[in-house]
Amino acid sequence: MDILRLIENAYNAKKNSYAPYSGFHVGAALLTAEGKIYQGCNIENAAYSPTNCAERTAFFKAVSEGEKDFKAIAVVGDKEEYLAPCGVCRQVMTEFCSAGEFQVVLAKNRTEYKIFTLEELLPGAFSKQNLL
Repeated sequence: MDILRLIENAYNAKKNSYAPYSGFHVGAALLTAEGKIYQGCNIENAAYSPTNCAERTAFFKAVSEGEKDFKAIAVVGDKEEYLAPCGVCRQVMTEFCSAGEFQVVLAKNRTEYKIFTLEELLPGAFSKQNLL
């Protein structure tokens, strides 16, 4: 996996962010098992609750095109710090990804990053296995 390429795609996605209320722009790049990258950005709404995070935008774009097998996601924000996905995004990731294998790349900038498994970010997650 080319992590720097994934991070660069997340920065490119951030350029399309629609954040007129918070002014906080986020980009994400989702890597499929076959190597395709889906970009997502945060999209705000004046009513706030319809706002969508960058990570979910990337997942929803990919799933809407038939993808359901993912390896990793990179997330970047406006500040030079590590930006972790919110709880709702982590739950969406849990729906489609193996918690112990899926990697979440948090990039502080284009060359500094940390990698976590989804299981590290959301231990004990509720998943489809709980419904079987």
